[in-house]
Amino acid sequence: MKTMKALAAVNIRQYERAVESLKDYNRTVELGLEAVLRDSPHFMVGARSASKDRLGAVIFGTDQGMAGALNEKVLSHALSTMESLGVKAEDRTIMVIGERLAMLFEDAGQPVEGVSLVPSSVSGITPKVQDTLIKIESWNQEKELDHIYLFYSRQTSSASYQPHTVHLLPMDKEWLLTLKAQSWPSRSIPLFTMEWGPLFSSLIREYLFVSLFRAFAESLASENASRLASMQGAEKNIEEMLAELNSSFHQRRQMSITEELLDIVVGFEALQEKE
Repeated sequence: MKTMKALAAVNIRQYERAVESLKDYNRTVELGLEAVLRDSPHFMVGARSASKDRLGAVIFGTDQGMAGALNEKVLSHALSTMESLGVKAEDRTIMVIGERLAMLFEDAGQPVEGVSLVPSSVSGITPKVQDTLIKIESWNQEKELDHIYLFYSRQTSSASYQPHTVHLLPMDKEWLLTLKAQSWPSRSIPLFTMEWGPLFSSLIREYLFVSLFRAFAESLASENASRLASMQGAEKNIEEMLAELNSSFHQRRQMSITEELLDIVVGFEALQEKE
């Protein structure tokens, strides 16, 4: 138990550092978008329409054991959210990160189109993000999905987490307008020589990369937080069981000593009667 707790704690920290490292990167992307939007008085971005007839979802789980009910919680959260959006099961395109979670979706009657293995380290996240971006792009081209969501677990403390939802696409137009209205943080306003359209598309792809990377890292941190909580619970159960066994041992030992003393007394009294 101590070894598993130590491994979980170390893994949590490396994924937490990965999430922290995204802050500066994400801020850079936001500044790039702000600079580009300042030079474009009119830009066209798909707003969040009322219709949600077709939906794509990337759902993050775990393939490792001793992670508690993480898969079950993410499954329940994703299904309830998609049902609340009024999207039928046949109109959902699901990609699952984790084979165990995919089997839970199949058991729940929700078909899964794609399954990807969970990365085992921070270095394995980037290739998975790139594969997921390619999958999302093919969804948009082939199925023309109205909305794409991310469902994953977000760590709330060192040993707890909760399911989380991110509306990935289409972009939030209000957020982009807010970026455009912000004042530049310095006196030197940046300039760019590229065409506006390709530059804006590149920045949006970077934003999508950051969002997916964060989802992978936070999901993996939550997995290890769940494992740490499971190990703590198992350790507590072991301590309680050891306390019960020690108490039972001392009780039996005391009974055995008492019986031996009674045998000695009875034997002594019998010898006295013979004499």
